[in-house]
Amino acid sequence: MDEFSATHVLELLTRLQHIRPAVFGSDQHQWALNEPLSENAIAEFERCLSIRLPNEYRSFIARVGNGGAGPYYGVFPLGMVDDNFGLRRWHVNDGLVNDPSKPFALTHEWNDTSGMPSDDLADQDQIEYDRRMENFADAYLRSDRLRGAIPICHQGCALRIWLVVTGEAAGHLWDDRLSEYGGIRPLMLRSGSPATFGTWYIEWLKDCLRVGENAPH
Repeated sequence: MDEFSATHVLELLTRLQHIRPAVFGSDQHQWALNEPLSENAIAEFERCLSIRLPNEYRSFIARVGNGGAGPYYGVFPLGMVDDNFGLRRWHVNDGLVNDPSKPFALTHEWNDTSGMPSDDLADQDQIEYDRRMENFADAYLRSDRLRGAIPICHQGCALRIWLVVTGEAAGHLWDDRLSEYGGIRPLMLRSGSPATFGTWYIEWLKDCLRVGENAPH
């Protein structure tokens, strides 16, 4: 993982598995990791999608674990996404994931709600409001907004973290708040710098350790 080695990540996770701090989502992932993926499995996934996974994330799934313990409800296994209380395999152009091989187009936060009907219309004509809201949602939630990225984490309520895999922003994470009409924005670290998979995951590990070490015993 460049400066964030898999060995360092595993050392921090081992400490967390011992103290098991009560942080959001830990009751679901239970600090457990899935088995790492083989190089052949990762290469086949990349070949099928015509992509190359960013180095930090690639190293994580190959040397740390193919998903499991992580921010919010944990890191998805490669190629998987949340499905109610479980997981499902996503497919290109399935309505959620677009085409990861095409360059990610966004360069800054996007949230255009100008087409959303007003609440006043709902009071006046519920049927017309519902029609306009459906049309607005169809346009607003278009999957091509996240073309060039794959989902890696679920925050609850269909809010997700995406990893850009193609284009100038490859390696960076974006925060998808479309389900609550909050737009899409670059995920930032506390320092104010854009998050990569490695920096995001390490920051989470250290935050969890602080919670555990400061908890009353």
